[in-house]
Parts: sequence; structure tokens; C-alpha cells
Amino acid sequence: MNQLVNSLVTQKSILITGGAGGVGKTTTAAALGTIAALETDRKVLVLTVDPAKRLADAMGLAKFGNVVTKVDLSGFGERSPKGELYAAMLDTKASWDDLVIRYAPNMRVRGEILANPIYRNISSRFVQSHDYIAMESLYDLYNKGDFDLLIVDTPPSRNAMDFLDAPERMADFFSSKLLRWITAPYRSRLVATAFKPFYQVADRIIGSDFLEQVAEFFILFQSMYDGFIERGKSVSALLRSDVTSFLVVTSPEYLPMREAEFFLGALRERHLNLGALIVNRSLPYYLGDQNAIQIAQRLIADSEILVKDRFLGVDPRIMRGVLSEIGSTYLDFSNLYGQQHNLLATLLVDKAKVLATPYLETDVADLTSLERIGSNLDFVKF
Repeated sequence: MNQLVNSLVTQKSILITGGAGGVGKTTTAAALGTIAALETDRKVLVLTVDPAKRLADAMGLAKFGNVVTKVDLSGFGERSPKGELYAAMLDTKASWDDLVIRYAPNMRVRGEILANPIYRNISSRFVQSHDYIAMESLYDLYNKGDFDLLIVDTPPSRNAMDFLDAPERMADFFSSKLLRWITAPYRSRLVATAFKPFYQVADRIIGSDFLEQVAEFFILFQSMYDGFIERGKSVSALLRSDVTSFLVVTSPEYLPMREAEFFLGALRERHLNLGALIVNRSLPYYLGDQNAIQIAQRLIADSEILVKDRFLGVDPRIMRGVLSEIGSTYLDFSNLYGQQHNLLATLLVDKAKVLATPYLETDVADLTSLERIGSNLDFVKF
């Protein structure tokens, strides 16, 4: 195991992966969880949002869903795991229900919120709910203390700030002008009279009693304001503490790299701990080796000399074409490696925290391939 990876999985309690969509955040989280459970004596939980079916099957999530499930690590032959691996998918609706049950001031309000048709329809999409619920679930799991290491796969977001700022955005929403505007007519008879013509028109357009249901829902929800605000402060403090590190995951292409750059800046601005920048599907470093490049160039330039008297019975023109094509292909990949390497070098990040995983020719479909990714995480050669 790479020394940086070893320090992260043995010394931290929370690892949070973040980055652009499609760069392998979920796979990275699962690979780190697998290698940590195999190589350390820690009890590890990987919390993910929406893994690909093959990955869900590999970790046993397809059957059990949001229930915390122990992953069977017996398939590694004589290599006995030192720790334990668990996995769970985030169920947004169930998690929101748990929050309502926890923060509602009394049984009546709790029942009215859970029964409210607006709540039932939007609780799975409410105010960046994936981001906020992921934070809430993380906080709960950490405080329960059932696991030594929590590895969180962040929800798909349009940018990094959606996840990092989820607690603060929830507080802003509760105190927003929009929320006051929606609920004001139902808090004051005088305001209700002034708004009556508008609500009569709105009811005819979007359905009878709809706005009243919306206002009722938010009035009830505001009764939990103090609990949400206090919890948000605690979650933010946990993210900034020394037990938590963020892993920025990217792939060696321009747009994901720019998203990684943005995420790295967001972490710096918020004084959050960067554990590592992980470049998935990277080309092997030997493509930049000058001796190998010279060999490829010679295959192209001296192909006629190289085939002379060496391939009896084979048309020399065919062999020259083969050698030239091999050399050209190698140089193409070498140029691509150089472009990717130069792009990576522009990121403002400690080079001692940059890791890469090799490009795999097969899909990640089982624990063996996850272990392979975790074991092959290594420093990028600058």
C-alpha cells in the first residue's frame, strides 16, 4: 500500500471523495475501503449515493440497499483480511424522515409534516437534499462510533460547493425572503387579505389548495429551525476537524482537471483538509521515458534496417509497416501522456499529495478489481 494511502486510511476517521461526475469517485471510495479493510485492522464503512450496478453487485449493495451491509472479503484466497468492510447506499427519503422524527418539536408536528403531500413529493429533491442528507448521515455515523473509518462518496453535484456548503445553505433557506413570502399570508390575517386576489388566481392556475399546502408545509418545517441550525454548525465543525480529509478525484482530461482545480480552491477557501488529489485512469509514466521515445522514433526512421535479414519469409514491406505503426502509436500515446502530465502540473497542489491509478482494460466489476485499484494507487512522477 502506498505510504500516503496508508496514512489516510489508518490515521483519519473520515475520508470524503469529491470531483466532477464520471471521474470515478464511487470506485475510488470503494477501492480505498477494500484495501483499508484488507490491510488494516479497522472497521470500514463506504457510504455511497448511486453506484453503478456492477459496483453495487461487487459490494453486495444491490440486494440490501440503504441497510449497512457487511461485505464478504473471503474471496482473496489465503490472504485473510485484517479488518472488516461494510457498505451502504444513501436513501434520501428515509433519511429526511429520520430528520423530521428527530427535530420535530412534538408528535403532532411530526405527524403533520410526514403526512403533508408536499413533503412526500419533494423530500427526495428538497433544497439539494442529497448533499445535506449525506452530511447528516455522515455526522450521525461518526457520533455513533460503530466504525473506525467512514469513506463517503459525495453526491453528483453541479459543482463542489453544493456539497461543501450544504449546511449553510439549509440555514439560509430557513431565513430566506421567499420562505417568509410564502408563509406570511397564513401567519397574519391582515397580510392574508392583501394577498387574497393573488392566491385566488394562483389557485385557478396550479390547483385548489396547492399554495395553502405549500405554506402549511414550510410553517411546520420552520418549527425545526433551531435543530437544523445547531446541527449544521456541528457538521461544519466536523468537516474542518483533523479527523476529516477530502480526496479530490479527477481524470486526466481538461474539463475534469478544471473542476478539480475549482474544488481544490474551494477546500483552501474553507480551510478544509486535503488528503490527496487522485487521478484516475492515468496513462503509465513510462510513456514519458526519453529512452523509450527514442526507440519508438527509431522504429519509424530505421524500420527498413531493422527488418533486413531478420524476418525470413515475411514480406519486408509488411514488417516495415508494422514497426512503423508500433512506433507511431507509442509516440501518439507519449504525446497524450505529456499533455496530461503538463495539465496536472498546473494545478496548485502539493505534489507529495498527488496519486494516480492506472488505466484498466477491464471494467471494475468485483472486489478483486477494487483491490487492484487500491493497491496500485501511487505517487505521480513529476
